[in-house]
Amino acid sequence: MMTETHVNSNHMMPALNNIKPKIDIVDDVGWKSKLKIPPKDRRIQTSDVTDTKGNEFEEFCLKRELLMGIFEKGWEKPSPIQEASIPIAMSGKDILARAKNGTGKTGAYSIPVLEQVDSKKDCIQALVIVPTRELALQTSQICIELAKHMQVKVMVTTGGTNLRDDIMRIYQKVQVIIATPGRILDLMDKDVANMDHCRMLVLDEADKLLSQDFKGMLDHVISRLPKERQILLYSATFPLSVKQFMEKHLRDPYEINLMEELTLKGVTQYYAFVQERQKVHCLNTLFSKLQINQSIIFCNSTQRVELLAKKITELGYCCYYIHAKMAQAHRNRVFHDFRAGLCRNLVCSDLFTRGIDVQAVNVVINFDFPKMAETYLHRIGRSGRFGHLGIAINLITYEDRFALHRIEQELGTEIKPIPKVIDPSLYVAKIEESQEAEDINLSK
Repeated sequence: MMTETHVNSNHMMPALNNIKPKIDIVDDVGWKSKLKIPPKDRRIQTSDVTDTKGNEFEEFCLKRELLMGIFEKGWEKPSPIQEASIPIAMSGKDILARAKNGTGKTGAYSIPVLEQVDSKKDCIQALVIVPTRELALQTSQICIELAKHMQVKVMVTTGGTNLRDDIMRIYQKVQVIIATPGRILDLMDKDVANMDHCRMLVLDEADKLLSQDFKGMLDHVISRLPKERQILLYSATFPLSVKQFMEKHLRDPYEINLMEELTLKGVTQYYAFVQERQKVHCLNTLFSKLQINQSIIFCNSTQRVELLAKKITELGYCCYYIHAKMAQAHRNRVFHDFRAGLCRNLVCSDLFTRGIDVQAVNVVINFDFPKMAETYLHRIGRSGRFGHLGIAINLITYEDRFALHRIEQELGTEIKPIPKVIDPSLYVAKIEESQEAEDINLSK
């Protein structure tokens, strides 16, 4: 309570100087009861997100308006990465953080970013860079929801959208930008995005941003930022490129590593040996036997994505598909509708492996097995989000057998032979018993 009083007193100063102090003090105590908090998520969670020190969001000395957005988002307590990251980020230090997919990284950086933005200043103060357009849209949506009670303007800008529209929007009041690298560089080079006052840079999925796909882009971005700036770098994997970037640009960074093991505890992994021509039949069998809430099915090429989606539809199942060669408006529509639960199954390329958070997904199927351990890790991380349960099933051909063994070794994980019957308790959401008993009592 001491912390809460301290946080709130800062925001009460103008009110206490007014004529009606008593009403304001009552409001100060009862503000939480007036929030529109969504129904509690009562699914059992793994220690990936529950193994915390027990901190509360109020203990971080956040603005009242930001706390309101956090609680109305349905976030009850900080996850381990949020607990470790938020206070350090708010101290102004550079951060290099490693945490598993689906454990709350977006909140870990968006909360300190929004806290430190001065809503009275009409300039870009924070830049968040992510590798894919879908992740940019998702991240901006989270930031907008968290900032709903604040006077902070958040803008998303990505390739594949109308540049002129973005230029018009950026000339309005914008304080936080979420962007893909190519588009923000374009806006900087045209002298549209003025970064003179941008003192916070966040790199999400940093290993991907520092890969050959975006070679040299981040160095260019950083050259346009003020010399006194803070860089927050988040990555599930930590290749040499990240280490080199850190040594070049980060100043005495605070290192957070929550990756004793790489794979999520809630995701059980299986493989099934099949011939290439048996894959569709095998998929059909899985669809008929599994209790799928939503599934994501990965292929190794855009052409195979479309062909498989057509086959699944012919088998009589609802199926969307998404890949990088589709028009951006079409991609946005598919992403939005799948997240909204309008279709059970989504076939996609590796476009969809980075950071995409669809809580309802409990089954991931690698129709084509990936070649790289990093790709595998990100794919199966689409299931079992935020400490919940899920399964990953890999269809393995004779040619994939070496990759399967190598990826197991590299990730230090076990991919088991698929049993005849998969225990539903491994991937079908279970409700906490105490909550179940509470529900029964309430119904009486």
